[in-house]
Amino acid sequence: MEKITFRFGTLHDIVSLQELFVDTIKRICIQDYSAEQVAVWSSSSENMQRWTQVLTEQYVLIAALNNSIVGFCTLAEGRYIDLFFVHKDYQGQKIASQLYQYIEAEARRQNTDRLTADVSKTAKPFFIKMGFTTVKEQEVILKNVPFINYKMVKMITPNQNFACFGL
Repeated sequence: MEKITFRFGTLHDIVSLQELFVDTIKRICIQDYSAEQVAVWSSSSENMQRWTQVLTEQYVLIAALNNSIVGFCTLAEGRYIDLFFVHKDYQGQKIASQLYQYIEAEARRQNTDRLTADVSKTAKPFFIKMGFTTVKEQEVILKNVPFINYKMVKMITPNQNFACFGL
């Protein structure tokens, strides 16, 4: 298997990230959400202002294979995992675990004592495996369609001297 590389996301990645976001929701999350929920959720990729804001204001980490994006995650304000998606063809290959390790290292570097995330039903088992606990189940309404997701948290030890794997 080819080696996965990691790099920071830029505005040039918007279209690729949006495509991966939509495809993952439509192919993977459909197992846990209705067709209506998937359609509404994936349509949020059309909000260019939001995507531009993510790429200019958050720590965006990309996993790539042969210059193709196979996963990405974002960290807002040093403590909130906002987006976390792995390409449908690369699920179960430890890409998410590697992305997570980089994100936690960055949070530690930013002297954060906890990571939080609003996690889908699909992603909840992964976050539990990474040491997160569920704070509460919540109902989110998007375009008048209700979704269940989970507020999750993980306490970490801040360390400003923690190297971020050379990125």
